[in-house]
Amino acid sequence: MTVYHGIVMLGNRTNEQWISQYASSHQHPVNRICHTLGIPTIVLSVLIFLVSIFIHRLWPYALALFVLGWILQFIGHAFEGKPPEFFSDWRFLFVGVRWWWAKIQGKA
Repeated sequence: MTVYHGIVMLGNRTNEQWISQYASSHQHPVNRICHTLGIPTIVLSVLIFLVSIFIHRLWPYALALFVLGWILQFIGHAFEGKPPEFFSDWRFLFVGVRWWWAKIQGKA
């Protein structure tokens, strides 16, 4: 691992390099829209799942949102014509959220 400006980066890459590679596999407009909607849907589902530990009736909503988010992701990749990056490197499962945040900020 490499330390870059006090932050530990996985795979000897900066945050920008991870996002850049992720973005290169998400060029088709439909894929970008699907990911722009699907990623926060998955994140929301995880948060709702955590709340469902205390409020048990919420878990079906968490599950439905999780499945919907992943369906959107795979629909997007069907339009892109490329498999998801995490098929080749599991760490890309965590890059998607960073890409989404950069996109929302106009940086991706």
